[in-house]
Amino acid sequence: IGVKESHQMTIFKIIAAILHLGNLEIQAERDGEACSVSSEDEHLSNFCSLLGVEHSQMQHWLCHRK
Repeated sequence: IGVKESHQMTIFKIIAAILHLGNLEIQAERDGEACSVSSEDEHLSNFCSLLGVEHSQMQHWLCHRK
């Protein structure tokens, strides 16, 4: 469809990251009022490495709105 190979790889990385994000195991805490993500979750690690974001920051902001 005319998409450059370099752009294709970027698109594939974003799609793979989104798929890994969908496989995250999020644990509810305090009767559903809070949540947490395990720091050993392989899907979070893959997501962060694919997008180049910091693991600890992503783990925090997935569970906190502010």
